Amino acid sequence: MRIVSGTHKRRLINAPKNLRVRPTTDFAKESLFNILKNHLKFDHLREVLDLFAGTGNISYEFASRGSENITAVDMNFKSTKFIKNTAGELGFDIHVVKANVFSFLEYCKKTYDLIFADPPYDMSRIEMIPDIIFEKGLLNKAGWLIVEHSKDISFNEHPNFFEHRKYGKVNFTFFRNNL
Repeated sequence: MRIVSGTHKRRLINAPKNLRVRPTTDFAKESLFNILKNHLKFDHLREVLDLFAGTGNISYEFASRGSENITAVDMNFKSTKFIKNTAGELGFDIHVVKANVFSFLEYCKKTYDLIFADPPYDMSRIEMIPDIIFEKGLLNKAGWLIVEHSKDISFNEHPNFFEHRKYGKVNFTFFRNNL
């Protein structure tokens, strides 16, 4: 995987083979960030939350583009250790939390400008993620939520649904805070 743009553009990140993750493909990630670039200024994002962070791929991309206060949450010790080490090597200040995402969301008191969630495609309760985030008020005014998911899930009827995009096997659904 590579960082697509920003201060660390084209930087390759080699995750260990023993990490049981499915990083967002470079093609899908580049498409995602092109969409976001048309709506947001990355250096104005003051609080970013990366849920089910895996390799930290998305966190590094936001950091490279100038976003601040990035929090990466994953429950796998190897993943959180890899993210901490890689962020340190890249000079990124990414706060890494080892926790079950649903527990983290239950007790979270902060609000975010953007939340990205990339749960395992076969995980149960994926459909609950937007509901939890909006019910708990975890997005700032005009904040964005992006959920990466399989083709088997549709969020089109959610009241905060904004847009759906598909890139190969990768699906992104965008939600916006309608405050």
